[in-house]
Amino acid sequence: MRYFCLTCDYDGTIARDGRVPPSTVEALKRVSASGRKLVLATGRELADLLAAFPDISLFDRVVAENGALLYRPVTREQRLLADPPPREFVKELLRRGIDPVSVGQCIVATWHPHESVALDVIRTFGLELQVTFNKNAVMILPSGVNKGTGLEAALEELGLSPHNVVGVGDAENDHAFLGLCECGVAVENALPAVKERADFVTVKSHGAGVEELVERLLSDDLLSLGFRLKRHHIRLGHRENGEAFEMDPYSSRLLVAGPSGSGKSTAVSAIVERLIQNQYQVCLIDPEGDYDGFAQLVTLGAPDRIPGVSEILEVLETRQNSVSVNLLGIPPADRPPFFQGLLSRLQEVRSRTGRPHWIIIDEAHHLLPVALDSAPLTVPSELTSFALITVHPNHVAQVILNSINGVIAVGPNPQDVFAEFSSGSGKILELEHLPKLSLELGQVLVWPFGDSQEPFRVTVKPAETELRRHRRKYAAGELGEDKSFYFRGPEQKLNLRAQNMNMFVQLAEGVDDETWMYHLRSADYSRWLRNSVKNPTIAEEVAIIENDKQLGPGDSRSCIIESIRKHYTDPA
Repeated sequence: MRYFCLTCDYDGTIARDGRVPPSTVEALKRVSASGRKLVLATGRELADLLAAFPDISLFDRVVAENGALLYRPVTREQRLLADPPPREFVKELLRRGIDPVSVGQCIVATWHPHESVALDVIRTFGLELQVTFNKNAVMILPSGVNKGTGLEAALEELGLSPHNVVGVGDAENDHAFLGLCECGVAVENALPAVKERADFVTVKSHGAGVEELVERLLSDDLLSLGFRLKRHHIRLGHRENGEAFEMDPYSSRLLVAGPSGSGKSTAVSAIVERLIQNQYQVCLIDPEGDYDGFAQLVTLGAPDRIPGVSEILEVLETRQNSVSVNLLGIPPADRPPFFQGLLSRLQEVRSRTGRPHWIIIDEAHHLLPVALDSAPLTVPSELTSFALITVHPNHVAQVILNSINGVIAVGPNPQDVFAEFSSGSGKILELEHLPKLSLELGQVLVWPFGDSQEPFRVTVKPAETELRRHRRKYAAGELGEDKSFYFRGPEQKLNLRAQNMNMFVQLAEGVDDETWMYHLRSADYSRWLRNSVKNPTIAEEVAIIENDKQLGPGDSRSCIIESIRKHYTDPA
């Protein structure tokens, strides 16, 4: 489910001439029965609203006084979200003959054309107040207070994100909360400016229009309106023709694949950063600690610390938090069952709140291996809004690959990525018609499925946050036997293991010249840095040193050690 909350304006939207029709009340009851929350956002004072609308208990929260007051109908508790109006301001309005003047707990209201007098009084007293309109109604509130800020407070209490809300309104004072909602709807009788900015306009007016919206919401969760919501799309870069390439933040189910060191992390970092910038919550599963340096993620877990599932869920309770789950402290064989247990709990939370909006799974071939196809019940049947990252698409469980609707191929041979995906998923891709394409640094090949598109190149705009790739882990952590470097020498007499960069430097300084030069001339150092450490930058630096035939053991050793220290042992 995408929409967990319906937020409605009162006058001119669910109500006509101050009254809500019984059919609209019944429609709202159906929304509540579906498990969704209801929020009412109105410019009315609370006492006036309660007198006019006896069915207020339908709503989980009421944003009254145009965002200045939050009301909980079940407990009848009130929470002020702004300061009361200055007494001298109200007295001066009355002294100048403004009639009527209604004073709430925070709001001061009157009618057009008295806004000019209100503005003059605000200016005279030097007050930080603002004037907001609701058709002919004039509302004066503290600066920055509106239905949008009130809805934010209501959603915070309900544990929901604006990205899981559909809102409906009709007038000027509804702009703020409709713009906040993932889907903003205007009823047919709405002002032209509101209709123009809405994602959807109902055919019918007032409560009948809300009933029309409810039917759509309950029938397909507004899936039929998804194509209208391009204002939320995530821009990742541009195509060859200069056209922006944007990703749907809800329906995308991506595979990001390519060989080690090919740039997968660059593409994924861009996706993660843009999602978080647009206030989508991300949970990134990070088996190798590659994303520990990502400033916008709360990192849980470390080489010496196993993250707790309850700890992860607790951090995700705050919708502003996105997390990376470092699995280095868990033995490799135990990571898949740990992940499957965590994924099950994440799906439970999603079923209640819609969050985390995105689940990104690195090393997917380890965490969701082909063996899971023999036990499909361990894999959620409806895993949406996710990305898998892998070097081996055909090693990922077919039940997961079958749900992929787009592939981002990285590296020099994107055709190989598509071929592996095709063999692993069983999807028949017309690979024989695929032109031989080469990718430049920073480019990916994108193939969206389901819309008859062919693959196209995209130049990814790099993430602004510099990802300090593996720095701490590779400097002093435990890389594992398969990613360690082994000094063995020409006759394989040695077996000196460097499990991190610090150990590599220590062994390099002490190993004999014959062993050092054997690995140098075999390009073993740059190969290790590129394929195991997955750092193409330092690998290229070291490859240049390896190819310089004029450098002897001492000079080549010093240059490579200096390069490693520059990248991994200098202060961050």
